[in-house]
Amino acid sequence: MKLGIVGTGMIVNDLLSFIHDIESIELIHISGTKRSEEKVRELKEKHHFQRCSVSYDELLNDIEVDTVYVALPNHLHYSYTKLALEAHKNVILEKPMTSTIEEAKELKKLAIQNHLFLWEAITNQYLPNFYKIKSLLNELGHIKIVECNYSQYSSRYNAFKEGMILPAFDYTKSGGALMDLNIYNIHFVVGLFGKPIDIEYYPNIEKGIDTSGILVLKYDTFQCVCIGAKDCKAPLSNNIQGDRGCIHIPTPVSYIGSFDLLMNDGSTQTINENNDVHRMYEEFFEFSRMYEQNDYQKCYDMLEHSMIVTEIQTIARRKAGILFPADDENM
Repeated sequence: MKLGIVGTGMIVNDLLSFIHDIESIELIHISGTKRSEEKVRELKEKHHFQRCSVSYDELLNDIEVDTVYVALPNHLHYSYTKLALEAHKNVILEKPMTSTIEEAKELKKLAIQNHLFLWEAITNQYLPNFYKIKSLLNELGHIKIVECNYSQYSSRYNAFKEGMILPAFDYTKSGGALMDLNIYNIHFVVGLFGKPIDIEYYPNIEKGIDTSGILVLKYDTFQCVCIGAKDCKAPLSNNIQGDRGCIHIPTPVSYIGSFDLLMNDGSTQTINENNDVHRMYEEFFEFSRMYEQNDYQKCYDMLEHSMIVTEIQTIARRKAGILFPADDENM
């Protein structure tokens, strides 16, 4: 995989901290804006990209690049990914996939029509601990309650209260707690249990954006509550409760650290099958494997999973009255 990256933010620095450990990925081109030109050049030199630019067109016209990693603010995901697919580049798209389900469906159609890979970069779907939890669900008996809580006070919330609105709290940039933190909870739950039969969202809204909120997902035989908060914090806790036992995860489901299997008979077990690598390593390793082995089936299976997640956040927001500019174009 010959990778081009558009973006220079924190997530790109995370990626570059380990990407050289995946030998099948070659760094070709990094692109940013004129404002970030100095940072682009620094990243090029430090991480040995072959080329850099402050023009996305220049990246897309780079014939050596076969895959583009879109690591930009949420509201730009759709337009930059569409341009890359139209340029016949595969795309790794940072979470959340798009602002709306309509945008996501268009990108999926474009990728499949052009026989291209399109992946949403969502850490938890590729972690060994996620696969282990999935394999243990039957041990819990009949699932009754699922709860996920990702509450993390944001330093940007202080600025937000003072009138400085940064992208994470900007509805014009598809921000908010649902899109930033609760999206991990949704991916986790959908990856384990599939599509819910009903969706409701109860947010705390300030200046048109959800600074925190409670998402309720109804399934045929159990109920699920997902909490995401950027305006307050609490001990992180995630529980899958069945009539024979419970799985307790005391870490964010973005990386799913060690977890406990707590059975009704009193037996307990602490489990951790994650490898000692960066939380993003497993997903990029798997993207590279799919690419090298032409495993379009796995890619499109994961893309369908992303469609369900995107549909859930779109329905939840619209029901709660949280609307982005992209919603106006699709309603």
